[in-house]
Amino acid sequence: MKQIRHIISAMLAIVMIFSLAACTSGSQTAWMSSGTERKTENTTVPFVKTESDVESGTDETAKPSKSKVLVVYFSRTGEQYTVGVIDRGNTAIVAEMIAEKTGADLWEVLPVDDHYPMTYGALTDVAKREQNNKARPAYKGATPDLSGYETVFIGAPVWWGDWPMIMYTFFEQNSDALAGKKLIPFSTHEGSGLSGFDKKLGSTVPDATVGKGIAIRGNDAQKRQDSVRDSVNNWLIDLGF
Repeated sequence: MKQIRHIISAMLAIVMIFSLAACTSGSQTAWMSSGTERKTENTTVPFVKTESDVESGTDETAKPSKSKVLVVYFSRTGEQYTVGVIDRGNTAIVAEMIAEKTGADLWEVLPVDDHYPMTYGALTDVAKREQNNKARPAYKGATPDLSGYETVFIGAPVWWGDWPMIMYTFFEQNSDALAGKKLIPFSTHEGSGLSGFDKKLGSTVPDATVGKGIAIRGNDAQKRQDSVRDSVNNWLIDLGF
């Protein structure tokens, strides 16, 4: 009987050893499959993203690079020729279409002294007076840091066959910062087309490269936006965007 008890005790000890080994193996498997951290006796090693994680888009720390394109524009609301009273400027509509297609940043030129009338006839009188006086109206705020941009789209309504005078303020104050960049003009109008915006921009900022511009009727910008968007997109494709 004594020998039988020894045999049973030995068998129970063997069963306990195998059970402990199985538990340890299962625990290790669960820890290794967690994928977030590995624990040693006194150390926690963080999970490190590999190159394949970055390529597959799982790298949450990756940040998009800053846009290399900027859209600068001047736009007006109020009474517009052939359109009526508008609460969203013609040039602003086109500027937003360009930004949407190119992923560009937007910056609006806003006058410090917004003395421009809301009625069309009075506005044309003020615009003509500014042109005759070669006025340089001041604009609000600091100009964006232009150093990071390679291409700058610049747009405005045609006023008396020319850029609004406030745009010359922008060109002249930033001519050094715009040097070496590609500048692309766009206009909104009711029959004047681009009105030499490209040549006038090139003569004011001679150290920049001026690209092919586009002219959009203000009436179309308000009432035929699908057609205008198609025209803008085709123009941008031709420019390589």
